Amino acid sequence: MQFRFSPNQIALAVVAALGASTSVVAPTVAIAATKVPGTYVAGDFHNHTTCSDGAISMQKLVKKSTGKDAGTWGLDWFVQAGHGGNGNRNCTLAEDASLDTPAYPYVSNMGPTTTWANSIGQAAIKGDGGFGAASPTGNMWRWQSIQEFQYPLVEYLSTLSNVPLFMGLESVVAGHEHTSMSIITGQMPASLDTATLPTTAGYTAQGNANALAQWSYCFDRGDTDTSRGNYTGTTNGNNWNCSVTGSLNAADVSWNATAQKLMPASGAGVGTKGHNKTLEALKWMVENHPNGSYYVPAHLERAGPFDPNGNQGFNVEHLRNFNNTAPNIAFGFETQPGHGASSNRGEYQILRNTFSDGKKYDSVGGTTYGGTGVYGAVIGGVWDALLGEGRNFWFFASSDWHNRGIFGPDDRRSTQDFQPGEYQRNYTMVRKGADKIRPQTVVNGLRSGNNFASSGQLIDRLALVACSSYAGLGARTNAAVESLAVNAAVNNTDINATGCATMGEKLVVRPGADIIVSVVVRDPAGANNSPYSFPNPSLAQIGVNQPINMPVLDHIDVIRGMVSGYRTPGAADYSGEWPRNTNWLHSDGSTADLSVVPAAAKNTTAALLKTFSAASSTPWTPFTSGVDGTKFLKMSFRIPAVAASQYVRLRGTNMPAAVPYETDANGNPLSDFFTNAQASANLRIPCTTVGTNVPTNGVSWTAASGLIDGCPAHLATAPAAITTASGPVAAGQKMVSYDVAAWADLWFYSNPIYVEVAGSTLVAGVK
Repeated sequence: MQFRFSPNQIALAVVAALGASTSVVAPTVAIAATKVPGTYVAGDFHNHTTCSDGAISMQKLVKKSTGKDAGTWGLDWFVQAGHGGNGNRNCTLAEDASLDTPAYPYVSNMGPTTTWANSIGQAAIKGDGGFGAASPTGNMWRWQSIQEFQYPLVEYLSTLSNVPLFMGLESVVAGHEHTSMSIITGQMPASLDTATLPTTAGYTAQGNANALAQWSYCFDRGDTDTSRGNYTGTTNGNNWNCSVTGSLNAADVSWNATAQKLMPASGAGVGTKGHNKTLEALKWMVENHPNGSYYVPAHLERAGPFDPNGNQGFNVEHLRNFNNTAPNIAFGFETQPGHGASSNRGEYQILRNTFSDGKKYDSVGGTTYGGTGVYGAVIGGVWDALLGEGRNFWFFASSDWHNRGIFGPDDRRSTQDFQPGEYQRNYTMVRKGADKIRPQTVVNGLRSGNNFASSGQLIDRLALVACSSYAGLGARTNAAVESLAVNAAVNNTDINATGCATMGEKLVVRPGADIIVSVVVRDPAGANNSPYSFPNPSLAQIGVNQPINMPVLDHIDVIRGMVSGYRTPGAADYSGEWPRNTNWLHSDGSTADLSVVPAAAKNTTAALLKTFSAASSTPWTPFTSGVDGTKFLKMSFRIPAVAASQYVRLRGTNMPAAVPYETDANGNPLSDFFTNAQASANLRIPCTTVGTNVPTNGVSWTAASGLIDGCPAHLATAPAAITTASGPVAAGQKMVSYDVAAWADLWFYSNPIYVEVAGSTLVAGVK
């Protein structure tokens, strides 16, 4: 039997949990008898073009991300989302004639680094703050570039290629660092299904990104324009007002009457005032676009902990505040950041950030852990603290594409970023039925939490299913639940069965029920997108000879935590900062443990529950799909006689336990301290394969050039002789770093399934 709660019951429970004085928006709960059919589709929502600080045009980025030919990555959906603020380059101009289209023809000698002033003329640049017609550099506010240039182009490209595209933004966050967000209202109307596209230059959009442009003007920290979206010196234009019903607005000390928006003054308290502005941004989204928007903090550990007198980082309390204010909009984080090939993986770095006190602080955690930030990578850490409250707070990944560092965008090597879909992907359940993929169904899928993230094509199919079983007649068997998961995985869909749940859902049961959990994955055969074919140097340390471009899933961890309910704002366990600097990451690359983490930022009930592998006490079972003949792995287990509300989630990797400098004895990811090239003295994994097809750094290397069979020339080298787990290493030896470090060390993460036990804690955030 499955118990259900009404939306009003859940709303009341959330308010009760948080205290009567707290302003909370409860998640909207839609309870339907059946689910709309859908499939898992791969996408990316955080990347850059020359309209912010990226290296390539809109056309090239869309082609690279969604194309199906060699050197492209075949994403199923794609959101273009550059930084907020302003920029001076026209990203709608293409690099070359191969990107020519009838409506946007290639213009000789005017590529995507051409300034707005030199392509459309300074008089066409709107707004004020020194970025109007009098500006010698011709910087354009992002609200204008989104509204008038980028959205029409992305609408045209989406219609022309029949690929689901829409516009988003990597907001520069007041009080913090960056967030991936979008408002899809107005974008990609259904009328485009029957649109006739122009055959000559020029395109008039049928939809618009006006709501996203307004949000950028109103709430992005980088937008100091006071024009209200109007022409300089006139009132012609958008005439925006950024007030929120029920808020202080003009009575707020940060309100700018000319701009009609909050503009916190710099100096003492700017971080706190900025955070409050960001909460107003979320309230505005709830009021105006409750179903058509999302707000997901990006690489949220990178800028360090929160600084009340600056604009740095996110502590756990800020994530709680976001989710309390807008649970249908602020429903997760990018704790698996992009920039995976950079000198410091994810651009996370020791002593990276200068704070208002003049001191330097690490990115939270100091570095990434198997390419994932410390908030998501450490069992029992910040993510588990949020899940332990029963929140709808989900794990996402992104490319954060800007450029390939010392290489051109068509090269397959990188010392900075991977392109969208090349390395990291979000696999999102999009329930479209017989319709095409549309922005709303993508946003609905992200919001649902039915999403898993994978790097390096480690897996590309996943079914995670939990079902209840009661003693007596009709009790479910492990085999029956496993059959549901097998069917879902081989058909790239999920389950629709009474008494069962999947990622992002909760299973409501009576006390004493057994929970049967089944997992089915596909570790795709053949090569991934890596340009390298030499043996994985990290695995070579333990005597495993495995091509780096043909990773094999080593094991899957099942992680369980208990649910204790929402924490109350102002209580001792609501706010808390992850330990700074060497209080967490020590100078030798080791870390502290959860004993030094404040209660607010941890869930000590979270722990490894099961580990499955090919040869262990809990082995998985390989099988061949009857649908397409590909190989899958299946595994099942029981949680007997549950008495308390809880959740289960998954992670998996190609790294066995106890790989030096990569994993500990329990298979947890170690800090990426030992593969970050910026501090070359810390590098510890040699790359020794010489190869016969290894280009020099000055030679472009594309898919047509063939795979690189030896350690590439751009790897960092040991600055002095050292002794590693592999033995002595001489000065000048190539070491695992940059993109090789990323391709060597792969991980996937699933979102959780909740189990709510009647009479125990209500899982208030999830339907």
